[in-house]
Amino acid sequence: MASKMINLTIDNNKVQVPEGTTVLKAAKSIGVNVPNLCFHEDLSIYGACRLCVVEIEKHPRLEPSCATLAEEGMVVKTNSTRVRKARRMIVELLLANHPEDCLTCDRNQICELRKIAHDLGIRKLRFEKGRKYDYALDESSPSIVRDPNKCIQCGRCIRVCSEVQAVGAIDFVDRGGRTQVLTFLNKGLDNVECTNCGQCILVCPTGALREKTAVDDVWAAIDDPKKFVVVQTAPAVRAAIGEDFGMPAGSLVTGKMTSSLRRLGFDKIFDTQFAADLTIMEEGHELIGRVTNKGVLPMITSCSPGWIKYVEHFFPECLAHISSCKSPQQMFGAVAKTYYADKIGIKPEDMYVVSIMPCTAKKFEAERPEMNDSGVIDVDAVLTTREAARMIQEAGIDFTNMPDEDFDKPLGISTGAATIFGASGGVMEAALRTAYEVITSKTLEKVEFEQVRGMDGLKTATVDVDGLELKVAVANGLANAKVLLEQIAKGESPYHFIEIMACPGGCLGGGGQPIPTNLEIRKKRAAALYREDEGMPIRKSHENPAITAIYEEFLEKPLGEKSHHLLHTSYTKRERY
Repeated sequence: MASKMINLTIDNNKVQVPEGTTVLKAAKSIGVNVPNLCFHEDLSIYGACRLCVVEIEKHPRLEPSCATLAEEGMVVKTNSTRVRKARRMIVELLLANHPEDCLTCDRNQICELRKIAHDLGIRKLRFEKGRKYDYALDESSPSIVRDPNKCIQCGRCIRVCSEVQAVGAIDFVDRGGRTQVLTFLNKGLDNVECTNCGQCILVCPTGALREKTAVDDVWAAIDDPKKFVVVQTAPAVRAAIGEDFGMPAGSLVTGKMTSSLRRLGFDKIFDTQFAADLTIMEEGHELIGRVTNKGVLPMITSCSPGWIKYVEHFFPECLAHISSCKSPQQMFGAVAKTYYADKIGIKPEDMYVVSIMPCTAKKFEAERPEMNDSGVIDVDAVLTTREAARMIQEAGIDFTNMPDEDFDKPLGISTGAATIFGASGGVMEAALRTAYEVITSKTLEKVEFEQVRGMDGLKTATVDVDGLELKVAVANGLANAKVLLEQIAKGESPYHFIEIMACPGGCLGGGGQPIPTNLEIRKKRAAALYREDEGMPIRKSHENPAITAIYEEFLEKPLGEKSHHLLHTSYTKRERY
């Protein structure tokens, strides 16, 4: 049934919108972008900052457009003198209580508060600086730094943590001028249930939340003549890093990214997708073994470290369901410092492995005590997509005009199946491409499994594997993962195989990606990854010649003794606070 339409007038323009539309959205439909701070399209309505106020005829006070529904016959003014004065007052009061370190702030050039102040024409402040507190930074986390001094209490981080991720690691504490966003008992992010996913960074309008940078450490390693520095890049990075150089969302810049990293001084430029293909070989055979030998089902993917930490805190009873495979990042580190180091005659301790990831939780993962099966730490430093872009900018590299170059071999050889790891459903699809052929010994003519693709938070399907009905589910965003875990905990899960990614849309929506990251941008990044998959000469992980070679030369076989030692791990129950 078609929605009832509402007629109203906005700034002397006749507007017709579906019933239930907010005034904010109605104004946007005619090209009027009402400024706002607490509002975020992926989160619930909060209506606290009052920056989006508008004047509505017959209403005695200004109303927040984000929380006011359009009504029949409503007459709205979005830019009257009264409205402009109110907005400027709000922003001036925020600025009076905000640090003046814009030039050195992590969010310089992409700060929403700074942009709004500029757009509103605020060139001087009428109020003296009012801050009476100098709060300490929360640097306890290996992934995220929280700066309470830059917080404007918009509540976005709290809402994304509770609504999208079902974690609730942070909340408002105290009242009035002493209100802060804090963890439980102010213990710090590393001492509560924080999953390090970084979604709070993506929605924060200022520099109150940022990743803990490893840029200086990586520069130091590159400059150290005793270190052989290799870098791996995750699939989702190539579909997003161009945005930090002004390119449209969804630009596929694999070749430019590779040449830019080579100019930075890395000794070898490798691809995490090699390790993604390796993951499929191990994980696919693990799934087949569980299905045929009546092992613990459903089996759940283990590629997302934010998801792993979530289940360790909230559903430790489900740990047996998680694949024992390390993530591709960690498999790569272990293989680089053993198989590849031996090939080129480098001692593992002299090799420095850098990861470029869309994910802040990868910083946490690299520091897990389990991740040293190469005999030393498997991955030495993790950069987010944003940090890698900053290094390229710092080096003065003209990214958009760089030539396309290939990854180095052999750890830069990969398949289309590995490319789609960056999108929700991609690990599932890649695994199905290999599992089908291993189980049936038949060639899979159509490699696309569209039923597990898309941005829906929860997707389910039944896949016919030559008569075997394989029931699968795909979740992105931890609130959606919670639904599947509750089914497992109750013994009601009908699935054989489940893919879970901590971040909305999968890795391409990770907390380390360029800002802004929203639904439309996530869709464009996903489309870029699927385009690369379609253009790859090899689209199945088990057909990667470099994967065949590493088993013949080193690992011997999937789930063998050596691969079990290097490529698999276990997880542990963590406290709840």
